[in-house]
Amino acid sequence: MLEAARSAFAEGGLAVPLGEIARRAGVGPGTVYRHFPSKEALFRATVVDRVRLFTDTARELAGAEDPGAVFFRYLNAVVRLSARNKGLRDALEASGEGAFQPSPGVESAFREALAVLLTRAQEAGAVRKDVGIEDVMSLLIGCLSMERRRGPDEAPGRMTALMCDSLRPGRHVTKLPPARPAPRNETGCAVCGGRVPSAHTGRPARYCGGACRQKAHRERARARNA
Repeated sequence: MLEAARSAFAEGGLAVPLGEIARRAGVGPGTVYRHFPSKEALFRATVVDRVRLFTDTARELAGAEDPGAVFFRYLNAVVRLSARNKGLRDALEASGEGAFQPSPGVESAFREALAVLLTRAQEAGAVRKDVGIEDVMSLLIGCLSMERRRGPDEAPGRMTALMCDSLRPGRHVTKLPPARPAPRNETGCAVCGGRVPSAHTGRPARYCGGACRQKAHRERARARNA
C-alpha cells in the first residue's frame, strides 16, 4: 500500500485521490482508511523516509573535505531529486509555508543537518557570511518551483545553478532597499489611522477624506449632547 501511495504521490502530489491509491494497491478505500485515518496521514508516511534520507546524507557529509563544494553539490542533489517527485516537492513547499510538517522533528532535523553544512561552507569561505539557514531553505524551496516552471529550451538545473551562484561570496553583501520614509508633514487620519496626504499650504489636514471628517463631527456632536 505504501509503495502504491509513494508512486502515486510522486506522480501527482497531494492532489491524487485516495481511490486511485487504493486501485493501484489492489485494495478497497476502506482498507486504506483502516491503516491511515486520512489521505494526509498516508501522504506524510510516504515522504518521511525521503526527508530522513536527506537528513542522514547531510550528517554523513558534515565532516567531508572541501565543505564548500560538498554544500553546493548537496543543494543540487536535493533540488534534482525533489523536483522529479511531485509529492516530495509538495511536502517541502508546504513545510516552507508552515502548512505541513512531515512528522514531529523530521523537518527540524533536516534544517539542523543542512545548517551544519552551511556553517562549514561559510567557515571555508565558500558561502557568503550574511546568509542564514532560513535564507537557504527559502531559496531551496523556491528552486523547486523555478525548476518546475523552466522553459523547454532551458537545461535542467539552470535555476539551481543561479541560486548557488547567489550564495557565493563577493565584494559586497546584498543591500536591501530602505523602508519608505513618510513624506514630510504626512500624518495619520485621526479616525481610521490611514495616510493623510501632505498639506502643501494652509493648515495640515486631520482626516483622510470626507467620510472620516463627518464621522468625527458626529462623534463630537454626541459628546457635546451627552
